[in-house]
Amino acid sequence: MSIDLCISTYSLLKWRQQNGKSVAQTVDQITKMGVTQIEFSGISDKAIHNGKKQATLLQKLCDKRQLSIASYCTAAELLLSPAKQKQAIQAVKDQVDIAAALGAPSMRHDVTRGFEAGYSRFKGPRTFAQALKIVVPAIREIADYAQTLGVKTSLENHGFFMQHPDRVCKLIQAVDHPNFGLTLDMGNFLCVGADPVAAVKQCLPYAQMVHVKDFHRKPKKLAPPNGWFMTPGKDALRGAIVGHGIIDIPAQLKLLKQAKYAGALSLEFEGMEEPTFAVQTGLDYLRQELGKLKMI
Repeated sequence: MSIDLCISTYSLLKWRQQNGKSVAQTVDQITKMGVTQIEFSGISDKAIHNGKKQATLLQKLCDKRQLSIASYCTAAELLLSPAKQKQAIQAVKDQVDIAAALGAPSMRHDVTRGFEAGYSRFKGPRTFAQALKIVVPAIREIADYAQTLGVKTSLENHGFFMQHPDRVCKLIQAVDHPNFGLTLDMGNFLCVGADPVAAVKQCLPYAQMVHVKDFHRKPKKLAPPNGWFMTPGKDALRGAIVGHGIIDIPAQLKLLKQAKYAGALSLEFEGMEEPTFAVQTGLDYLRQELGKLKMI
């Protein structure tokens, strides 16, 4: 079996910001790095008037560069009052249209960051079970719509509220829709104190897209003031070059092989190092480890 390596445009966000580059120029940069697939995290860093037109232009550019578009990622908040949720559902459907214009077979949309971030005026019990009752019908409606356009939808295990493997699995099981699954980020589980290898094993049956990411970790009291973020637990984390952090990526890759995962493996980098160097270094590491497992 072989896995197709992919780079998320999110990995080069800082490179774009620091050098005045566009998403289209990011496509060219990713082409130079020798992968066969690209994942779009948004289609522009600036406000645009015609998203579908921009998506079509990017699709044509990727086709010219012989890059397959693995997935499209967009933000969302669905834990809302009925009126606001209706608007949010339509906004996500509009993003599905963009994914379809890109020719992306998969789209990750956020679900919620929790009651305080979304439904802050909710009067009932603010439990995870109650949150599911509110968001599950919305997710199904979006999945139904996306299915008509040939786009599979998913959540990603990120944003502390919807990040723990138990919660991720419970949500997907509650939605119970053939067109909805998981964009499995193999690093993010660390943000809620879960074992990244055990969590990948638990959630892998639902994965339709996989992100590989790495982190450095320190106790909060020892964390420097810059570059680190605090988790809900005792740890502070900093994004690392893939292979340079604490996550047992070889063990995670073995799980992908055992599960016969045949999708894309998208590298995400969000550390302090220069992004093009960091991404290329991470790719070199992944090629080494995938080669050992005869997965590339």
